[in-house]
Amino acid sequence: MKQIFSIFLLFCCCLSANAQYTLDIEVVNPSNKSKFDQPVVVSLNEFSNINSALVTFNGEEIPCQLDDINLDETFDELCFLVDLKGKERKTYQVTLSQEGEPRIYPARVFAEMLIRNDKVKEKNKHNNFISSITARGDCDNPYNILHHHGVDFESELNGIRIYFDKRQTLDLYGKYHKRLELKETQFYTSPEQKAKEYGDDILWVGNTFGLGAFRGWNGESSTMVEPIKNRTQRIIAYGPLRTIVEIIDQGWEPPMQNVSNLTSSNTKKPTLNMTIRYTQYAGHRDTDVDITFNKDVSNYQFSTGLIDIKGSEEFSDKKGLRGCWGTDFPAGDTINWKRETVGLGIYIPQDNIVKEIPANSNRDEQGNDYTFVIKTSNNKQAKTTGKSLSYKVAYCSDNENFGMHTSKEWFKWLQEWKKDITTPIIIHLDKKSKKASK
Repeated sequence: MKQIFSIFLLFCCCLSANAQYTLDIEVVNPSNKSKFDQPVVVSLNEFSNINSALVTFNGEEIPCQLDDINLDETFDELCFLVDLKGKERKTYQVTLSQEGEPRIYPARVFAEMLIRNDKVKEKNKHNNFISSITARGDCDNPYNILHHHGVDFESELNGIRIYFDKRQTLDLYGKYHKRLELKETQFYTSPEQKAKEYGDDILWVGNTFGLGAFRGWNGESSTMVEPIKNRTQRIIAYGPLRTIVEIIDQGWEPPMQNVSNLTSSNTKKPTLNMTIRYTQYAGHRDTDVDITFNKDVSNYQFSTGLIDIKGSEEFSDKKGLRGCWGTDFPAGDTINWKRETVGLGIYIPQDNIVKEIPANSNRDEQGNDYTFVIKTSNNKQAKTTGKSLSYKVAYCSDNENFGMHTSKEWFKWLQEWKKDITTPIIIHLDKKSKKASK
């Protein structure tokens, strides 16, 4: 659900070896409410071999980030964050160069993936760092291959890990203070760190959606992402302004009931390749979820939603926005863990919603969910018709000294969040933009 601003050049001359582009990018806030840390993402597909970038506003340098999205050793996107008052417009100057290397700015996000190191006894000091891992579908226990059970990432406001197994669940880390912590705690906060008010795991997820995990749908209930041929987790971007991680499920056999045009003569089970991309921007407690498939899946149905925390209070506007507020132990150990109060939220565009299902009051040992049945869009004008869908998730912890502490506050925040999503900033190339070659 991010906006990518593609710049189409009005000329086709080739770049010299040391060429530069100078661009003016105007950003407008259409709402009356101030917006902070709004991402401006510029596609670099029309440029060649960009190695460095400089973004300024009124002569002041603004942190930016160059990302190699498809991992081909060429930068594909430029990202920077902007603050705008209500109805304000600003013009930013961007210089793209084939010389140099990306500038270094203070990190405001973090991502990490580790394989367990048996020689390290302290759970928050493991050091077998990796950027990608793939497990075959018949891997017996992928959940315990990775330290903290999967890739993790954070902004100053949140922290999330994604389980490396058929659940692919988002598990949550709650903070007391706005800061980056996962490098130090690795999702396993020591007693000494707890004494310094570092955060910790705040949610028991079991086999539930947790915070918006993407699953199959068999016509009656959600299904895990299995069987598959291969499952991959990888980190695409580490920061400093956004981190991007991907879950790739190759050869997934979704439930047969999902496919409306199958006949009794069909004997071969259809398979899909699916990529789930999670993008975390600095200054945000919400996370973008973008799912793409290798084929048109318009005739499939899927599911997502939120865990129904025991005794939780629910909110829904019946138009794609749903949340809950509840308190429970985040682990089976009720002696060494305290109860945690958490607010969860999800926003799904209405075009992608098949139906919203009430939580079942008959909770079983696997937990219970607030469920959405969802599908891809049928916008024929889009080149990826039937091959993608997107939504957003967000959460807060009652531990925060900067957040919400009642269901009323949380549900109000969710409604403001939806307004912010549905009135995005407007980005366009100023007519004064120019190209200059050395």
